[in-house]
Amino acid sequence: MLVGDIGKFAGLVAGIAFASFLSCFAAAYFAGFMTRSFALVAEQPGDVWVMDRATASPDQFANLSASARDRVRSVAGVADANVLALGTADARFPDGRLQPIDVIGLDDATLAGAPRVGDAAGGPLLRAADAAIVDPGGSDAAKLMTHDRAGTGPARPLRAGDEMLIADHRVVVAGIAHGLPRFPPRPLLYMSWSNAARVLPIERLRTSFVIVRAAPRIDHRALATAIERRTGFAAYTRDDVEAATVRWFLATSEDVGDIATMLTIAVAIGFGFTAVMLYIFTAEHLRQYAMLTALGASPATLRHMVFAQAGTAGLLGTGIGIGLCTIGGLVATSVGLPYRMMWWAVAGCALLNALACLGAALLSMRPVLRLEPARVFAP
Repeated sequence: MLVGDIGKFAGLVAGIAFASFLSCFAAAYFAGFMTRSFALVAEQPGDVWVMDRATASPDQFANLSASARDRVRSVAGVADANVLALGTADARFPDGRLQPIDVIGLDDATLAGAPRVGDAAGGPLLRAADAAIVDPGGSDAAKLMTHDRAGTGPARPLRAGDEMLIADHRVVVAGIAHGLPRFPPRPLLYMSWSNAARVLPIERLRTSFVIVRAAPRIDHRALATAIERRTGFAAYTRDDVEAATVRWFLATSEDVGDIATMLTIAVAIGFGFTAVMLYIFTAEHLRQYAMLTALGASPATLRHMVFAQAGTAGLLGTGIGIGLCTIGGLVATSVGLPYRMMWWAVAGCALLNALACLGAALLSMRPVLRLEPARVFAP
């Protein structure tokens, strides 16, 4: 009965595959956005992040005092500690256009976390006077376009050697990097800590985070607890900071809410389509069920048949949909779209498919069990 009509069977499996692809791709796409939200944490080397207790994420933080690094370094188990300064400034490009840009100030001594410029390390470039490295940060390339000083000729991307003004301070572009994209996307400017302190708004406290490298064979979570007890600051492992950043975005970002709403609607449409297709498939085979009932098939046998059909079609459709999602992910990542396939995306897709098929089977079962063969075959 299931494969007797190839057209209907193929349509049923295709509908389930479409719903599976839609839900799995939506979950992976959402996970890609959330991965970009903690890109700063992922690209900075270190085991423990130390911050003010009011800090919620790298996008909402309170700065620390200048003595924070020395206090952290005094804790047993700390191999090294680097400071990180964050802020936002308006950069005046060579053609006079203003562009908001995120400034990331790296530790003067180590310049740890500097992005690579092509195949070269970016740290040595930042040791030059007034030097900075520009990174699109996943933003529109047009945000880093400029004209010549005379304002004539076509716009071109920023390049090494260009100069810009930030807070009336000269900044020289030492190179263009292409590191991890951000969410929300925004242009980035990497500088040494001392240069960043000059161009960012004047504040009494300038250190945003202290990034700690643990000594060998030291448990990172235990070290974070020791730092909190000794200094009074908040300290978290890298994984904890990444998870806290995702939770903060989920709780506060309107963009996340809009994305989640659109994805929920898309998934609901896909699985509604699956349920309708399964119901129609069963309804169109009522004559076959009536024949089996007339031949003495029990209600339990009919229920098993409905569940077997729904399960077989659901299993085939789910596998095809997840396979298509994997191929779609390869295409998405090749063009720079956020995409990250995680185990819970596959598990959630399979669970939603199972619920949709189960619901459709239960709805379809009612007319099957109430069949009266005499009425079905009446002229």
